[in-house]
Amino acid sequence: MKIFIAEGDMNIIMELRKIIEDNMIAEIVGHAQNGVDAVKQIESLHPDIVILDLMIPQRYGISIVRDIKRKYPKVQFIMISEVHSKHMTAKAYEEGVEYYVNKPINAIEIENVIKRVKHKIELRMAFEQIQKIVNFSKCDIEHHIKSNIDRSLEGVMKSMGVAGTVGSSDIIQIVKFLIDTGKNMSDYTLKELCHKFSDSPKSMEQRIRRTAALGMSNIANLGIENQESNAFAEYSNGIYSFQQVKKEMDFIRGKSKFRGKINCKKFIDGIIFYTTQ
Repeated sequence: MKIFIAEGDMNIIMELRKIIEDNMIAEIVGHAQNGVDAVKQIESLHPDIVILDLMIPQRYGISIVRDIKRKYPKVQFIMISEVHSKHMTAKAYEEGVEYYVNKPINAIEIENVIKRVKHKIELRMAFEQIQKIVNFSKCDIEHHIKSNIDRSLEGVMKSMGVAGTVGSSDIIQIVKFLIDTGKNMSDYTLKELCHKFSDSPKSMEQRIRRTAALGMSNIANLGIENQESNAFAEYSNGIYSFQQVKKEMDFIRGKSKFRGKINCKKFIDGIIFYTTQ
C-alpha cells in the first residue's frame, strides 16, 4: 500500500511520516509542500492513498482532489485542515474525500483513519481478485455479500445498543441503499436520503439523529466503565468523533453542561465501514 503526503508544513509531514512508519501502516512513496508539485508526483507515483492539506500552497486542496479523481478514481484522499467549516467539510466529501481530519493532528485518529482507508482498498482489491479467479455468478456473489452485510449491520447496531430502536430501521434502510449502490455520504445529504425513503423526511431525519445520539451516549458510558472495550475503542473514533465522545463522557460524569455533537455523515459512513469490513 502506497501513501503520498501533500502538506505545506514540513513539521506536519514529519509527524505523519512518524505515525505511518512507527505503526508500519504502509509505504510512504513521497511528499510535496505545494499543490503543483503534489499533482505531478501523484500522477507519476500512483499512490493508493493521498493525505492532503486543504490549504496547501499554490493549489486549492479540493481542486486537486477533483482533478486527480477524474483521472484516477481509485485514489483515496484523506483531507487534513485547520479550517473548521461544515460547508468546507461537505464540499470535500462531495468531491470524493474519504475522511476529513481537523488539525492539530491526533496521532490515534489519523492512524485509525489511514487503517480504515487501507482496509477499504484491500477489500476492493481482494474482491476484484476473487472475481478474476473464481467464476461466481453475479447473483451468487450479491447473495453472499448481502447475507454478510445483514449479519454485520445487525452486529454493529447491537454493539452500539441501538438495535430495535425506532430510528434503527431508518439507519439500516439508508446504509443498505448506500452499500447496494456503491455510494457513501459524500454523494448525498441526509435530507436527500430521507426524501428517498419517507413521505415525512424531517421526522425520519429526527429519528436518525436521536438514534445516533443514543448510540454516542451508550459508547460514552461504555468508555467510562471500560476504556479497553473493543466497541469503545473502535466506535468512539470510527463512527463518532473521539473528541465529541469525550465531551459526552464529561457530560455524563457531570463535569460539563455540554453534550457531544453528532456528525451524521461520519456516523453513517462509519456504520458502512464496520458493516462491510
